[in-house]
Amino acid sequence: MIRFRLNEMISEKSFQEGRRITIGEVAKETGINRMTLSKMINHKGYSTVTDNLDKLCAYFGCSLEELAVYVPEQD
Repeated sequence: MIRFRLNEMISEKSFQEGRRITIGEVAKETGINRMTLSKMINHKGYSTVTDNLDKLCAYFGCSLEELAVYVPEQD
């Protein structure tokens, strides 16, 4: 399954910029619905469109490998 690292990316960007960044701010800056971002953070195995991944990579200035990781499913 793919796990999105949005919480970690928000924390890293907040630290780098020395200010608190909220999901609402990420939604506003990327044009991605806040509910979609929340589902990406909280719902195990949530699937999203590649356009959202592109927008998030541009916002965080990161590669796809930094934004999402593959986690093998446990039997």
